[in-house]
Amino acid sequence: MTQQQLLMIEDDTRLATMVGEYLRQSGYGFTHAADGASGLAALQTSPPDLVILDLMLPDMDGLEVCRRIKGQSVTNGEFANIAVLMLTAKGDPMDRIVGLEIGADDYLPKPFEPRELLARIRAVLRRGGEAGGAGGGSAGAGGHKPMRFGSLEIDRDARSVTVSGSPCELTSYQFDLLVALAERAGRVLSRDQIMEAVRGRELEAFDRSIDVHMGRIRNAIELDAKDPKRILTVRGVGYVFAKQQD
Repeated sequence: MTQQQLLMIEDDTRLATMVGEYLRQSGYGFTHAADGASGLAALQTSPPDLVILDLMLPDMDGLEVCRRIKGQSVTNGEFANIAVLMLTAKGDPMDRIVGLEIGADDYLPKPFEPRELLARIRAVLRRGGEAGGAGGGSAGAGGHKPMRFGSLEIDRDARSVTVSGSPCELTSYQFDLLVALAERAGRVLSRDQIMEAVRGRELEAFDRSIDVHMGRIRNAIELDAKDPKRILTVRGVGYVFAKQQD
């Protein structure tokens, strides 16, 4: 199996050294960039499978780095398969929310345990459909028929979503959220149940990132995200994916 490559953009050299040693021992290739500019240059030279991105960088905002990575992936596909895991300040939900809104795949508050970082990396890469990833269920094995709900089509094998034939831009995690809802169409799911179905871990207390992702999905698949017909909010409970759609 080809070794998966990680790039850490982090100005704390001591932390990066510690993390790098741990991740290399876990079987990953690892490189480090100490600022945003050198990180973006490294992406151009040798694109990794995943970027571990600190949001507090000396030369530019980490959110801007994330925006450039995800902007490239949308406009020309150059970084289309690169996942981004943000390192955020503990207790500061705004950076986390903004990062998720611009396309980051996951986040981890500082300080963190290396084991949790490793678990998050594995989960993000698995969701991204990396070859040989464990825990991906039967996706790609026996094949799935595309799910169709009116003009909306979800192809689980190709990991693509279209509305009236036009492709929808979703992150890997947002795609999995949509699939989890669509496979349970008509059932009201709490945020905990949705996160558990996708990520295999319980929703952190007071974590509203699921709502941010739902907003992004609605922007992609709804005719009017402010008046959704496909993903409905059940106040005080969670969400339900409508069975009958136009």
